[in-house]
Order: sequence, then structure tokens, then C-alpha cells
Amino acid sequence: MQTTTSAQDRQAEDAFRAEVRAYCAHELPAHVRTKVQANLFLTKEDNLDFLRSLAPRGWVAGHWPRVHGGAEWTPLQRFVFEEESTRLGAPWLIPFGVNYVGPVIYTFGSAAQKARFLPPILASEEWWAQGYSEPGAGSDLAGLKTRAVRHGDHYRVTGQKIWTSYVQWADWMFCLVRTSEEARPQQGISFLLIDMRSPGVRVQPIRTMDGCHHVNEVFLDDVRVPVENLVGEEGRGWTYAKFLLSNERILAAETGRSMRQLEHLKRLVREVPSASTTDRPAFERRVARIELALHALRAYCLSYARRMDASGPPGVEASIMKLRGSELQQQISEATLDWLGQAAIVYDPADVHADAARSPLGPMDASGAVREYLHGRASTIYGGSNEIQRNIISKAELGL
Repeated sequence: MQTTTSAQDRQAEDAFRAEVRAYCAHELPAHVRTKVQANLFLTKEDNLDFLRSLAPRGWVAGHWPRVHGGAEWTPLQRFVFEEESTRLGAPWLIPFGVNYVGPVIYTFGSAAQKARFLPPILASEEWWAQGYSEPGAGSDLAGLKTRAVRHGDHYRVTGQKIWTSYVQWADWMFCLVRTSEEARPQQGISFLLIDMRSPGVRVQPIRTMDGCHHVNEVFLDDVRVPVENLVGEEGRGWTYAKFLLSNERILAAETGRSMRQLEHLKRLVREVPSASTTDRPAFERRVARIELALHALRAYCLSYARRMDASGPPGVEASIMKLRGSELQQQISEATLDWLGQAAIVYDPADVHADAARSPLGPMDASGAVREYLHGRASTIYGGSNEIQRNIISKAELGL
């Protein structure tokens, strides 16, 4: 594993970072940037516009192997793209097709599955959702109850998924199901691809605290799924799920998003008087401590990305990055609301569904700041809760 960075490597890194900045300045759709910077809710069409702007550069799935249509980015390039693009106003690249199921299919899937599913993911023609969490099995996926019973050339799937993000937009859902009862619960899980148009699939929206429709319940009532939609081997779904989750946590620090939000907070402190903060020097020290912690996290992430072996799974570092990154995001949003004071009390979700920033009190982007705070409460839960990340770290590093 590489431990040092040569001058040539650093020049290549700087050149790629400049390339991403040029894309953001000239090709990222302006209306998307405007909504992201104001923390407004993005529609499916907004997200599609973003993806279409990436397509000419081959960046929709830049980390995929070239043989499957990607650019074969190194882990460092992937990190740089995510950091720079989100810092400069690009949205979260909804990951369920590109980052999650796509790599599972090209790593473990059949030739027919690769030919059928990978091209529409790259072309943003088919959208995916992740069917993992259940009412009684969130962070503990081994406890899932959704059953898939084989009948000839089909499985019949019955169960329920919850907190399923953006499934209201999805054409397909990759789903963990129980295909057998084994001594160890992990051994009876399989990985199925389910067409959302199948009879027996029902989606129930869940409105989160920010008043937006991010997540859903999915009910599966005797849904027929062709056996050809089983990825890999029956009973190996736990292995594929761990592979997927390890890919998810590579980028979980979200340093670019934190940098953007911190710059917004610093601008508020410079330009907008606060009636709720009476000790300005103490508040500025608070912001400085957050900024120093973010610098330290970025240095850690960059060091790891520069030496990471793309052919192997991420180490415990991924859990550390997810843990620290999500905590910092919450600290920034909490400080922002503390500075806004009464402007953060009055919140109408209609304001964040508009095309431009608007707020009943305070600066125009105050409602967006409130939405970022409310939605950000979930950042220490999704992608594996921070309690689970602490368990992973304690086992791997401390032997507990």
C-alpha cells in the first residue's frame, strides 16, 4: 500500500481537482447549484439534470471499471470529485444505482444481469432504491423478516421495508430477503432485484421532520420475482450487502458538504447580525474549533484516499470517517441555527420546495438552513448508525 505521495502524483491530483472545479463553474446546471446552495429540496428532474451534465465527461460512474462504462477513477479521484463538486454546489449523487447496486452487479452478477442493468444505470434511464431496513431490522440487518420462497422459476416475496429513500422515483429496488432459516441468520439472506411495477408492491410515503418526502415504507405482498433476478448465489446476500455498505462508507465523511455549510455559517457571522448570540467572541471560537476539526478530518480522508487499495474493501478508517463527518455536519447546522436565532423558529416546508431561497424571517436562505438542520439529524443514523460504527472501531482497533 502506498504511503507517500510523489510530486508527480500531487500534480495529477491538483490537475484533477482543477478539472472538477472547471466542470462546476461551466457545466453544472445553474438552477441545480442555486437550489443546493440554498439547501432547497431537489426534484427528480433536478437530479437528472445534474447527471446529464456529468455524462459527456463520463463522470456519472467515474469509479466504475472502464470495461463497464466507467472512468476507472482511483479512490483519491473519487474522493476529490465528491469533495470539490459538493463544495461548489453539486448535489449528493443519489447513490443507489451508481454507487451501490451497480458495483454489486458487475462484481457478483451474471453476464445477463450486467448487460440488462448496467447500461440503463449509466444512462440515468432507470432509477434504483435500496430495500434493506425493516421495522424490526434497521442497523441489525441480520434480523430482517422479508421472506422469498421459491416456486419454480420465481420467488414469491412477502414483507415490509422502511426508511427506503427516494423509492417513489425508482424503477427497481435491490432487496435483502430471507430465503432460508439457518443457524446463523446471516446465512439465510439473498440479494434480489425487484421491479417496482410488479403486482403486490405498494409504497407509503413518510414525511420527515423537514416536511419533505425523502423516505418511504414499501409493502411486498406475494410479489413474483424471476429467479434470474437473484444476484450471485442464494444465501450469499449478507456478503454482497457488506460489500455494498463498505463502498457506501468510503465517501461518508462528506467533507465537501461540510465545507460548503461552514462557509455559509461564516458568511452569516460576517454579514447578518445575531440577536440571539450575545457573546460573539465565544461563538467565533466555536466556529474556529469546528473549522479546525474539519481540516483534521480532510487531512485524514486525503491520507487514506491516497494510499487506499481500490481492489480491497475499506478498512476501519471508513467507519472513523463516517462517524466524525456526520458529527461535524450536525455541529455546523446547530451553530447556524444558534446564530439565526428567531429566524430559525418559523419554518414552512413550502419555502424549501421553491425554485429560489425564501424565508418569512431573517435572511432569504434561513428556511434552507433549518431544513439542513432537520434533515441532518439522520446523518448519524443512515449508512450504519454511529453506534454501529463505534462497535466496528472498537472490535477492529481495540479488540473489544
